[in-house]
Amino acid sequence: MDIDYAAIESTRDGIRDRYLQERRPPSSARGLHHFALLSSDVERTIQFYQELLEFPLTEIFENRDYKGSNHFFFDIGNGNLLAFFDFPGLDLGPYQEVLGGLHHIAISIHPVNWERLRGKLEAAGVPYVLESGASIYFRDPDGARLELLADPLGEMYGSRVL
Repeated sequence: MDIDYAAIESTRDGIRDRYLQERRPPSSARGLHHFALLSSDVERTIQFYQELLEFPLTEIFENRDYKGSNHFFFDIGNGNLLAFFDFPGLDLGPYQEVLGGLHHIAISIHPVNWERLRGKLEAAGVPYVLESGASIYFRDPDGARLELLADPLGEMYGSRVL
C-alpha cells in the first residue's frame, strides 16, 4: 500500500491553519474527572496500579449500573482519576485495541519518579518499550496500553501542546 505522505502533511497543515487558534479560548471543561477501564481481577488491578505504579486507590464501591460490579479509582495526580469496573459473570474477554477504541493512556510522571517506576517495571518483569528517552510503553494486567511520560503536563517531546 502506497501512502502519500506529502498529501497527509498538506492536510495536517490545512487543519492546523483552519482550527488552531493563536488566542485559544478557555475550555468549557474543568478537567478529566476519570477515565474508566475494565478489570478482570480487582485485587490484581489494585496491586498493579497502587503497589507497582504508586497510584493510590482512592475509593471502591458498587457500580450503580450493574449489581455486584465494583467501581474503583486511582489518583493519577493533578486532581485526575483512573477508574475501573469489573463485571462479574459477563465474561467480557481480553482487552483488544480496535479502530475507534482506546490506543493508550499517557500519564505524566516527574523524571525522578519515572526512573524509579521504570526500575520497578523491570524488577516485576513487565515488558516495556522505551521511546525517545522520555516515554515508557507497557500493558496493564488486562492488556490496556499505558505510557509513563517524563515530560511535564502540557508538553510533548519539547513542544508545548497546552
